[in-house]
Amino acid sequence: MEEFNIIEKISNEVTTLHLEGFLDAHTSVELEKSFEKLIAEKKFKIIVNFEKLSYISSAGLGVFMAYIETIRNNAGDIKLCKMSDKIFNIFDMLGFPILFEIYKDEAEPIEKFK
Repeated sequence: MEEFNIIEKISNEVTTLHLEGFLDAHTSVELEKSFEKLIAEKKFKIIVNFEKLSYISSAGLGVFMAYIETIRNNAGDIKLCKMSDKIFNIFDMLGFPILFEIYKDEAEPIEKFK
């Protein structure tokens, strides 16, 4: 089984989750725990950086859908950035660019939260 890691970085009121490796049915639980922890801590301005993510399954995609409403209901958002073309194509095929803001770099979504 491929490895999956989440590195959390906090800058001002914005939390960035850097995803690494394979996000699938087995590892999506870790991402769920990260979102639950941020919600419990009332941290609702979240950026997810996909630069080092090499694979995402439907279970991984489902995690974003499971938490977006709660986060937006608390005046926050989940903004996505630095996706490879392969990962972006999966998000695009499923219509995620209509629901989520997706950026090429990490600086732009940080600015959008200000």
